[in-house]
Amino acid sequence: MTKHRIALVKEIPPGSNKVVNVRGREICVFNVGGDFFALLNRCPHEGARLSRGVIVGLPESDEPGCYKLSRPGEILRCPWHGWEFDLKTGKSHCDPERMFTKQYKTCVENEAAEPGRELQAETFPVVVEEATVFVEM
Repeated sequence: MTKHRIALVKEIPPGSNKVVNVRGREICVFNVGGDFFALLNRCPHEGARLSRGVIVGLPESDEPGCYKLSRPGEILRCPWHGWEFDLKTGKSHCDPERMFTKQYKTCVENEAAEPGRELQAETFPVVVEEATVFVEM
């Protein structure tokens, strides 16, 4: 898998998100207490932008009328119809086997801490044929 540099850690403070476009896909990256999660920015139900959703916890109950909130900040609620998705897996809590949004792996690296590693721009060979320019990918 190719890594795509999307932001500095300070650009996505805890409790916030950032929408980025990677290879034609709109992806939303969430910072939950310093942990980063990335989901396709589209609810599979009717296409709402998940970046506009609310981050909540998971209510759990052992008996009627008594509940506790677990996993604070790890559940994303769709802004249109309230469908909830696990930020860690992208799976829906109403139907985890069939309903999910694409989840992408994230990592945080300290680029300055890797001696000898240089940032490189992606380049493509260019060919000129009869005054027409082509890019090979």
